[in-house]
Amino acid sequence: MSHAVSPLAPQTYPDMPAIAGVRLTTAEAGIRYKGRTDVLYVALDEGTQVAGVFTRSRCPSAPVDWCRENLSGGAARALVVNSGNANAFTGLKGRDAVRLTAEIAAEAAGCRPGEVFLASTGVIGEPLDATKFRGVLADCAGRARPEGWQDAARAIMTTDTFPKVATRRVRLGDAEVVINGIAKGAGMIAPDMATMLSFVFTDAAIAAPVLQELLTSGTEKSFNCVTVDGDTSTSDTLLLFATGKAGGPAISRADDPALEPFRAALNDLLIELAQLVARDGEGARKLLTVEVTGAESDRSAHRIAMSIANSPLVKTAAAGEDANWGRVVMAVGKAGEPADRDRLAISFGDVRVAVQGARDPDYSEAAASAVMKKDEITVKVDIGLGDGTARVWTCDLTKAYVEINGDYRS
Repeated sequence: MSHAVSPLAPQTYPDMPAIAGVRLTTAEAGIRYKGRTDVLYVALDEGTQVAGVFTRSRCPSAPVDWCRENLSGGAARALVVNSGNANAFTGLKGRDAVRLTAEIAAEAAGCRPGEVFLASTGVIGEPLDATKFRGVLADCAGRARPEGWQDAARAIMTTDTFPKVATRRVRLGDAEVVINGIAKGAGMIAPDMATMLSFVFTDAAIAAPVLQELLTSGTEKSFNCVTVDGDTSTSDTLLLFATGKAGGPAISRADDPALEPFRAALNDLLIELAQLVARDGEGARKLLTVEVTGAESDRSAHRIAMSIANSPLVKTAAAGEDANWGRVVMAVGKAGEPADRDRLAISFGDVRVAVQGARDPDYSEAAASAVMKKDEITVKVDIGLGDGTARVWTCDLTKAYVEINGDYRS
């Protein structure tokens, strides 16, 4: 199943530099798709540290369970990702498939199965035939190279229409380090850590517990602030790997002042990847940024922002280029958070449409409609109660979303 590239796709892609200690390649294993790569294999040098954040779904996939169990070890030597089959809701067969995949990968990488991290994306409920990895992963281990990041991002796509990659360079102590990230996700996106996978790699020397703190806090302002359809996947996986090959001092404390430039760069990269997911929302034609201010707390602001971003009525209004602020009022009111109708102010872009619980006296239908015709729209809501703020990203809801998901398994 192929779809036209999203009109919100980036016009250019960054040059993705090599990262010392990371080698990657892709392969065709015939998991579901024919004539396209569906396996990503990443080899990681000895000493690589790992951290992860996963779905909060109560029905997680077998690979999510596997990664959670191995995360406590803090060490990684290989990553295997397949598309086309999520290996979720597959019972004992799913667990056996994960174990066999890890054993095949461990033999190829020359490591223990517990140092192999796995992720799967695609159809739920179909058993994954892990025997298809036999030979494929050994071949991948022999072919893995430092380049090929866009190919890696393509191999993990399902209904995505473009590969999602981002990179940063930053100083960490006396060393220059690189951070590369890839992601996939277009539908079933409401990360609660969307079907969302992301893998970030750096040559920085950072201990696993510190990586975990960085990733957990960074996720809150990035992937946990993006939604396409309000549905949280069984397979959401975000992994961060640090090879330590860049040199410089090893960071062992999360409060080390030398870590701050790296933290800022990582957070920025995570936000870029999250926005790329929203830009590729199934059937999307518009990127919506929802900014909430004046809430009683940041947590309250986030819940209100997600209520707006997940509202089918708000999203279809955006698709129809209709500046219907009544739907925003509805979404604020149903969020279950403190709000005062008579203190609300709502803007589309820089055009204020409502204030103090009523239409803005200076409201201009023409000005508001002009904003709604843009590819990127910012919806601003001031609750008028406190200092809480939040920013989330979503997309419009079009007929194409229904078409894509109506025949997803066809």
